[in-house]
Amino acid sequence: MRIAIIGTRGIPNYHGGFEQFAEYFSVFLVEQGHEVYVYNSSSHPHKESKYKDVNIISCKDPEDKIGTAGQFIYDFNCIIDSRKRKFDILLQLGYTSSSIWYKLLPSKPVIITNMDGLEWMRSKYSRFVQKFLRFAEKLGVHSSDFLISDSIGIQNYLKEKYKVNSKYIAYGASLFEHADIKVLNDYELEKFKYNLLIARFEPENNLETILDGVVLSGKKDVFLVIGKHNTNSFGVYLKDKYKNDKHIRFIGGIYDIRILNNLRYYSNLYFHGHSVGGTNPSLLEAMASKTLIIANDNQFNKSILESDAFYFKDKKDVKKIILSVNKNDYYNKVERCFSKIRTKYNWDLINQAYLDYFYLCINQDKEKGLKTSPAQNI
Repeated sequence: MRIAIIGTRGIPNYHGGFEQFAEYFSVFLVEQGHEVYVYNSSSHPHKESKYKDVNIISCKDPEDKIGTAGQFIYDFNCIIDSRKRKFDILLQLGYTSSSIWYKLLPSKPVIITNMDGLEWMRSKYSRFVQKFLRFAEKLGVHSSDFLISDSIGIQNYLKEKYKVNSKYIAYGASLFEHADIKVLNDYELEKFKYNLLIARFEPENNLETILDGVVLSGKKDVFLVIGKHNTNSFGVYLKDKYKNDKHIRFIGGIYDIRILNNLRYYSNLYFHGHSVGGTNPSLLEAMASKTLIIANDNQFNKSILESDAFYFKDKKDVKKIILSVNKNDYYNKVERCFSKIRTKYNWDLINQAYLDYFYLCINQDKEKGLKTSPAQNI
């Protein structure tokens, strides 16, 4: 099959979850003998036409010059280019800035969309933007031939809201089994004597709640905060707010998965504050790195972690956990999370689930002889 992946900033991953998935899945597809194309932003540092035998199509992306509006132009450019490529499948990762161009989608390929999370719930957006995202979500549903949900919560939401079926396929992660304690030397850390938070600097990721709890606890254990804190006002605000709490270290973004996995592995407590969306990739990576996870109390996190984590709702919960919980006492939770990655969320299983679904979609599309909207019911 000729398969294209659209809706990310490109591969290899320098940004986030969808980019990580696009990288792993596209390489997997090539290894299975398919002809694969991934659309890359013109600002992506990878400028070659191939990445591990995946074809790279670079499209003009003015986001770095004009801001968020540039995302819509980038998606427009990608969709226009896709019209001339004769793909069999066009996999859209997300809908936020692409669904308004739905009438321009090519007619030949089967359009499969991963609906991502509930973007309109993100508190960083104004009411106007939230209203637009609700509209974009509706367009994304009704302009796709088939839908994928990365969590049971999203699958249930789509069924209740739009009366459509979607295929549940989570994200994946790779088991981390070769720890290297030397990584800690670069950050002046001692194993299991620091706590860790990795997240984008957005309010709905509960960074402030977590850090308020850290301060409230009075404990002075090193607390690492990993993420690009200098790229938005919220990050700048948080770094300034905790500037006198020297044990809280803002160390910026890290994109070397080996370093991240080692920092996770040797941490005492790993905080996961994400409250909006489906199966978050960083959560699975934490599980795969044998961390003891302290997660925001919501359906998305609980559907993955179940009883194998601790949960917080506010800063008082965070304080209580910091003062009473340590990794060594609850290693059974760590091991069960690790086992879930092996049996349910490893990349081999997830990639194969996507490919199996692609075959199913292609066959059903051929049987019908035409494409229906909203999403077809598999």
